[in-house]
Amino acid sequence: MDSPRSARSPLDEAALQDAAGPSWRVRLHTEAGSTNALAAAAPEDHLVVVADHQQAGRGRLDREWVTPPGAALTFSAVVDPGLEIERWPLLPLVTGYAVARAIGGFATLKWPNDVLVDGLKVCGILIEGVAAHSSLAVLGIGINVDQTQAELPVPTATSLELAGHPIDRTRLFGDVLGSLQASLGHLVRHPDLFANQYRDRSATLGRDVRVELAGDRSVEGRAVDIDAVGRLVLESADGTLTLSAGDVVHLRLPE
Repeated sequence: MDSPRSARSPLDEAALQDAAGPSWRVRLHTEAGSTNALAAAAPEDHLVVVADHQQAGRGRLDREWVTPPGAALTFSAVVDPGLEIERWPLLPLVTGYAVARAIGGFATLKWPNDVLVDGLKVCGILIEGVAAHSSLAVLGIGINVDQTQAELPVPTATSLELAGHPIDRTRLFGDVLGSLQASLGHLVRHPDLFANQYRDRSATLGRDVRVELAGDRSVEGRAVDIDAVGRLVLESADGTLTLSAGDVVHLRLPE
């Protein structure tokens, strides 16, 4: 007998375009390696490349990210964020914030851009520049929508279905793009207000954390702030540290 997951509905390009609205141009691939690579190969502002089944997705540090057909929402949006170059490090944060906002009030953020539900990762994000177009960025988004527990790659992940928040992938696609467009505009116009909005969604601030750094190094401390360009401020045994990159592991809740 077929499992319930065998009946997952494929995405439809016309329906995705309707959900996205006229300001975005949607291109759907039934199968694709990396949507970021496809988007960067022929970039246009407000182009969105979607893969119904992404077979060679990438996360930070070139980690592989693969999902079963029809179980996830994987796409890459090309944007000119309209930011000064020194504010580009905020792009991962605003993208994560936009996804969390679209998913619902129950979604939180682990610095810089992992979206969590019930403390488990439901969305990963990879931001890349476009070498031939210095003003354009590719915002790669992968949301676990319908995976079963057995289909998840690690025990620290979940899907919206498993968390009790089922949603149609096409509807979610439109919600995320609408939230992304609004959040990018808000960041450009009111960067300080955006920082406060991000802090309000943060599951990292106030936590004891370990931050894994390049070169097999790590540091532990209390996450106390996110600064104006998106860096994590950590109070450690060695004093106050300001980190621009790293993998955060949440440790104990504050006493």
